[in-house]
Amino acid sequence: MQNLVSLNLSAQDLADVDAAIATLRRVFAPMIALQPGQRRELYKMGDKSEAFCRQTLSVLAANPQMVPPNLGLSEAQADIAALDALRPRVQQLQQLVERAEDTETALGSDIIAVALEGYGLLKVSGKGEALKGARQALSARFAKSRRAAEPATVD
Repeated sequence: MQNLVSLNLSAQDLADVDAAIATLRRVFAPMIALQPGQRRELYKMGDKSEAFCRQTLSVLAANPQMVPPNLGLSEAQADIAALDALRPRVQQLQQLVERAEDTETALGSDIIAVALEGYGLLKVSGKGEALKGARQALSARFAKSRRAAEPATVD
């Protein structure tokens, strides 16, 4: 018998999770959601680009006389600080979401394993009339759909 996970979240556990999610929604409210087209069009800062950006901003900050006011250096410096603050938290959230998704998958797998085993028992020992309708209804899950006959072509 499969039992990958046993989970019993108390009402207080669920209330705590809901409160944490509400807090995250409030804190994340100023964050943006990009459309797929926007995401594709944006510059992407990978590891090499990040090192380049940090070094460039550092050189510009050390030489303010050559930086025009409209360049947006201070905004870029604030963006780097926000990125540095946000990134480890995003990683922690991703790990938590992955654990939750894995647990969700395991719970579903545990449930279907028992249901399939139980269905097998019903097929073998549930031959009585009282279970006939239930067995027929459950067997619909395994029914194969028939493809419509393809029309004949005339050459």
